[in-house]
Amino acid sequence: MIPRMSRTSSIKQEKQRVAIGMSGGLDSSVVAALCVEQGYEVIGLTLHMFKEGSRCCSADDIERSRHVCDHLGIRHYVVNVVEDFQKTIIEPFIEGYARGITPSPCVWCNQHIKFGALHKRAVHIGCSYIATGHYVRVEKRNDGWHLYQARDSLKDQSYFLHRLSQEQLSRSLFPLEAWTKKEVAQYAEEKALPVSTSSKAESQDLCFVPETGHAPFIEQARPDLRKKGTIVDTSGKTLGTHSGFHHFTIGQRKGLNVATGSKMYVKRLENENNRVIIGPRKEVMDRECKIENIHWIMGSPASTQFTCETRIRYRHGAAPCHVTVLDDESIRIAFDEPQFAITPGQAAVMYKDAEVLGGGWIV
Repeated sequence: MIPRMSRTSSIKQEKQRVAIGMSGGLDSSVVAALCVEQGYEVIGLTLHMFKEGSRCCSADDIERSRHVCDHLGIRHYVVNVVEDFQKTIIEPFIEGYARGITPSPCVWCNQHIKFGALHKRAVHIGCSYIATGHYVRVEKRNDGWHLYQARDSLKDQSYFLHRLSQEQLSRSLFPLEAWTKKEVAQYAEEKALPVSTSSKAESQDLCFVPETGHAPFIEQARPDLRKKGTIVDTSGKTLGTHSGFHHFTIGQRKGLNVATGSKMYVKRLENENNRVIIGPRKEVMDRECKIENIHWIMGSPASTQFTCETRIRYRHGAAPCHVTVLDDESIRIAFDEPQFAITPGQAAVMYKDAEVLGGGWIV
C-alpha cells in the first residue's frame, strides 16, 4: 500500500500556497502531485544553477519540470541562481581541492541555495512552505523542530540537510519521509506523471562536475595545480609521481600507479609541497578527529560530553563514538573503533538513534 503525504499535525490542511523545489526528476514530481492531491495551491520552482554542462538543474531539467507542471495544471517558474551558485558552491569547491581537502558542496548547496535562495523566492511569491523530494523527516515539539532520518534508509538524505536552521525546517515540507523509492515510482505510474521512474534518471552528487571528472574541471579555474609531484609512503620513500594532488582523495586506491606488491591507499595530501602520502589500509585508519564550524539542529548540544553515532561521509555507516565539545565552534570525536579514511573537508554528522543532532567539517 502506498502511503499518503504526511506532515506534523501542526500544519493545517487548508488552502495554503506551497512552492515545490522541482528538479525534473521522479521525487520532486511526485511531491508536486502529492501537494496538489492534498489541496494545496502549488507552484513549481526550478533552480537554474549552472551555465552549461550540469547534470542537474540543466535546461533539459527545467523543461521536464515545466512539462510536469503543465500535466498537473500548476504554475512553474525558473529561479536564476547562477551567480550565487558560482560564488557560494563552485568557487569554494575548487579552492578546497587546491588546499588539499575534499569538499562536500551538496551540504552547502542545500543550506544556501535550495533552502536559502529558493526559500527566499518562495516567500516572495507568497508561499507558506516549500516542499522538496528529500527523504527526511521533521517533527515539531515544544522545544522546536527536530530532524530525523527517513523510513527508507537507502535513500535517507538527512546527512545533507544537517545544517538547516530552525527557520528553514519550520517552512519545509518533506512529503516522502515515510515513502520508499519503489512506492514513489508506483505512485508516479498511477498518476501517469510524465517523468522517468528509472533510477538511472536520478540527479547525482556534484551535478556541476562533467563526466570527465573533478580534476579537469578544477584545472579550468586553477591551471597552476596541474604540475608534477611525488607519491611517497609514510616513511617518506618516493614511490612514484603524480600530475597534481587534486586528482586524489583520502582513502583512494585506484589510479595511484605505483608498484608496491600490496594494496595502498591515499592517507594524506600535502598541498604545500605537492605530495601524496600513501600507505596500507591499517595506516589509513583513525580513531579520532576534530570537527569545526559546528551546527546544532536545536541550537546547542545537550551536554559538553555525550555518546552518539557519527557518519563521516554520506555512504558511511554511522559509527558509535564519544563527543567532547571544545568550544562553540568545534568538537572532538573519539570513535569506539578506528574508521577508514577520515577525510578533511567532508561533513561529519551526529545522530542519536534516528535523530540528527548536528554536524560540522572534518579538519
